[in-house]
Amino acid sequence: MTDKIRVETSVKDESLIETRRKQIVRAGVNLFREKGFHRATTREIAKAAGFSIGTLYEYIRTKEDVLYLVCDSIFHEVMTRLSHFPTNAGTLYELKEAIKQYFLLIDSMFDEFTIMYQETKSLPKEAMQYVLNKELEMVALFQEILSSCVGSGVLQMDDKALYLAANHLVVQGQSWAFRRWAIQKHYTIEEYIEMQTALFFNGILHFNEQSI
Repeated sequence: MTDKIRVETSVKDESLIETRRKQIVRAGVNLFREKGFHRATTREIAKAAGFSIGTLYEYIRTKEDVLYLVCDSIFHEVMTRLSHFPTNAGTLYELKEAIKQYFLLIDSMFDEFTIMYQETKSLPKEAMQYVLNKELEMVALFQEILSSCVGSGVLQMDDKALYLAANHLVVQGQSWAFRRWAIQKHYTIEEYIEMQTALFFNGILHFNEQSI
């Protein structure tokens, strides 16, 4: 698992740090959505979070810290949501449920995902690499679920196809965030999940069949 980047703070109370940083993340998401990362200021973030600029700097040091915290909160929610599903069950039901929960999470964190993909390039090199590594961890989670399905015999795929399929799932979930402006005109999130899952399963279940 990728080590978290340490965001400096002068506060010792861990529960207070967690509470305040959740407020900072919510404020940052709202401002980055409305104004963009570069136009938003730390003073505006502090005001939106409900405390002074001095208090803000007790919990973060830079505006990039706020963006990093937004990204990290996304990955925390993804792993928390998907950790309820056994990765070694080897059943298509568990795979379908993991896909559903992942897509629903993206829908519930639409702004956060959109900001992350628009603004990750603004992070310092170390933090950006952390975000990219966490992306790979999400892929690895689906890769493990798919691998267990291969192991139980319900899917037939080699390692290269399995890795590509895991990446496909992650990207198709994320496309609901950065393509929702067009997709939601035609589908609800439930319809999107149903159709994407059907297309995905049709592809992997017939992967080894020859076609013209």
